[in-house]
Amino acid sequence: MPIDFDTIVNLSKKRGFVFQSSEIYGGFRSAYDYGPLGVELLRNVKEQWWHSMVRMRDDIVGIDSAVIQAPQVWVASGHVASFSDPLVECRNCHNRFREDKLDDPDQCPACGERDSFTEPKQFNLMFKTHMGPVETDENIAYLRPETAQGIFINFENVRRTARMSLPFGIAQIGKSFRNEITPGQFVFRTREFEQMEMEYFCRPDEADTWFRYWVDERRRWYLDLGMREENLRLRPHGADELSHYSVGTFDVDYRFPWGWDELEGIANRTDFDLRQHSEHSGVDLSYFDQERNERFLPYVIEPAAGATRTTFAFLIDAYREEEVRGETRVVLGLDSRLAPVKVAVLPLSKKPQLMEVSQRIADALRTRWAIEHDITQSIGRRYRRQDEIGTPYCVTVDFDSLDDGAVTVRDRDSMAQDRISMDKLASYLAERLT
Repeated sequence: MPIDFDTIVNLSKKRGFVFQSSEIYGGFRSAYDYGPLGVELLRNVKEQWWHSMVRMRDDIVGIDSAVIQAPQVWVASGHVASFSDPLVECRNCHNRFREDKLDDPDQCPACGERDSFTEPKQFNLMFKTHMGPVETDENIAYLRPETAQGIFINFENVRRTARMSLPFGIAQIGKSFRNEITPGQFVFRTREFEQMEMEYFCRPDEADTWFRYWVDERRRWYLDLGMREENLRLRPHGADELSHYSVGTFDVDYRFPWGWDELEGIANRTDFDLRQHSEHSGVDLSYFDQERNERFLPYVIEPAAGATRTTFAFLIDAYREEEVRGETRVVLGLDSRLAPVKVAVLPLSKKPQLMEVSQRIADALRTRWAIEHDITQSIGRRYRRQDEIGTPYCVTVDFDSLDDGAVTVRDRDSMAQDRISMDKLASYLAERLT
């Protein structure tokens, strides 16, 4: 049964995954802060993306470009002229909406009034700011609405310094900012968000092959990290929804509580971006193929994922409720690579001799994994709490541990328990957490 949206939002707040930003001042709409568990989950998602896209490949390297770039970058990319959504306002309640997202274009979803919308106006989504102490038209700058352009303008720098030859990719993880008209669905659509993007440069005649490769590869990444196959789909864009730079796009969609929505887009951007920046900057960004003795502008295949919405999807997908001895057990069945806490160390009581042993175990394990030393409430309640935050293993130190030098290791998913010697504990966990 699909998870209720409010259930996952409440869990996120209750357990410290996500907080409303500026909550003590009444909150700030569409802005969220990641708590102690949320920041670990988000970092783990980004780490797994970087591991698969950069560290495990010799044809992709990474960069970290500036959030504020020369305004000419956004002129060349087309964002200044055309990065906009159609905005309508209800004359009755004065709420504003994206016209293309309305279920009924003639009825206001807020107040129910019919035929009350103004004529649509194009609303540019970029956040505008100024560089320097005086605000003038000459020093206008923009917060980047995507990380991709920072890659394109560094194409030649990276190719030269990293000594890359086609095909090769440049990856980046970073914040982007879009002045969305109607943000919503918790952290799914916000005005400040984090992207995981890679631009894969290839010969034009090989672009179709690489496009299909990256569509399949990106779907496989989600499945490998435990996302349920029935909650994923690949959706090709129709001709009427393709971006102006794309000749083909697939979305990796996830079945959210409100329905199917995008996790990631994989697009064949052709040579649009390199051509635009070459023409606007006057710098030749073409590639010379020595083997074929020809020069050309590479085509680009772009897998672009939202780190924040991907984290949200993994959280939703991992949630389950089970009946255990007449009680409901809430479990986050996160893959151990994503789990915010890998191991919880639980002394059976707060007796000094047990606390000393459990602290020593926690300190030793902490050199390798994210550890929580959980000492409050009954052991049963602590197990339930660790299940609810997705901790794969709990290590319980009891009074027998003082005599036999062993601890009890409990598996989150099966709830099976093994008695393990303390000197073999690290290797036991390593086999299961790697």
